[in-house]
Amino acid sequence: MNIEELINQGKASIVDVRSPEEFRGGHVANSVNIPLPEVPQRIEELKAMKAPLVLCCASGNRSGQAEQFLSSYGIECYNGGSWLDVNYVQSKNV
Repeated sequence: MNIEELINQGKASIVDVRSPEEFRGGHVANSVNIPLPEVPQRIEELKAMKAPLVLCCASGNRSGQAEQFLSSYGIECYNGGSWLDVNYVQSKNV
């Protein structure tokens, strides 16, 4: 199953790893903001979310870093890339 199918079927949690300021400037509907520097301290919160996680940021760089980190903890997650791309997929369902 690809990221688009996960989002379309409501089978994933969307986590935006940008800063709170960036998140306030626009974000994917129903996404959760956990800035990349906070990911290690919030690992239990992330584990408790409905898996898999679709991670996004501005370009895909920070979400890629988060994906590598979370995968090392056995958390099923995918790098969704830019929040704008994830938002486009999500917006087709709203």
